[in-house]
Amino acid sequence: MKRILTVLGVLMIGSALFAMGANEQSSSSGSGKKDITIVVMPKLVGIPYFNASEKGAVQAGKDLGITVNYTGPTTADAADQVRMLEDLITKGVDAICVAPNNAQALTPVLMKAKRAGILVLDWDTPADPSVVDYSVHQIDDKQFGEHNWDLLVKYMGTSGDYAILTGGLSAANLNSWLDYGLAYAKTKYPNLHLVTDRVPTDEKQQLAYQKTLDLIKAYPNLKGLVCVSTPAPIGAAQAVQEKGMQNKVAVVGSALPTDSGPYLEDGSLKTATLWDPAKLGYLTVCVAYNALKGQKPTDGMDVPNVGKITVLSDGRTIIMGPPSDFLKENYKNFAF
Repeated sequence: MKRILTVLGVLMIGSALFAMGANEQSSSSGSGKKDITIVVMPKLVGIPYFNASEKGAVQAGKDLGITVNYTGPTTADAADQVRMLEDLITKGVDAICVAPNNAQALTPVLMKAKRAGILVLDWDTPADPSVVDYSVHQIDDKQFGEHNWDLLVKYMGTSGDYAILTGGLSAANLNSWLDYGLAYAKTKYPNLHLVTDRVPTDEKQQLAYQKTLDLIKAYPNLKGLVCVSTPAPIGAAQAVQEKGMQNKVAVVGSALPTDSGPYLEDGSLKTATLWDPAKLGYLTVCVAYNALKGQKPTDGMDVPNVGKITVLSDGRTIIMGPPSDFLKENYKNFAF
């Protein structure tokens, strides 16, 4: 993997930077300067993953002395995101950071935001590259996709039937991981057999649970499931647990360690792999804030409360770092 580098480059180290940002904001109130408002919009609110990223984004706002408005739809609906963004543009915010449910659907409204002088970032999930100033990625997509397939074969073996559960079929980040993983499997694990097209679960655990029951019934020789979007592995593991098939169907995928615990304990979920979503929220706000202050992300220094990250050669694509694997033996060590 690329050398893990940092994003805040020319800025002062760690706490000194945040102290400076907070002081600037507190003093600006008396000088008549405009307060900074940064919007962070997830795909949807109310699920544990985006609840965790909200905590990080809000904490960054407190550390920097700025206003962070974390808001999004209650379902993974691009049309709802568009309506909310239209309203936010009218209110005149300084930056919009969005995780699109459908990148193409959001392009017109994000272009409108740019014309209004609003800084536009994507985070967690890529938007149309032509309309974003910066793109904040949680991991290297290729590495993460391939890692999921390595985990799959670790538990189900290098041959046999398997299926894929995903969130929404138009989610660019999920599709990227799956595309890389499938390409990797084609050459590395040619004896794996994908029994059907990737199955959408709309970011809902209950739907993932039901879809897994359907797959188990339709494909009696099913040996494994790759699940992306954090509710999907939990719903799949719930179905495997209910059926008592922990030793027959191996479930792996992207999930929070706290959610995964009951299923890791009995083997219905073999491994959950993810990053800390609170750090992702924190990093997103930091990138937006410093861009508004005229400071471009560069390699070479730690992001406070996040760690070392990578800035690609385009100067605007930022990768937070490699994922962590959560197992029965270690999941209790994590607080998200």
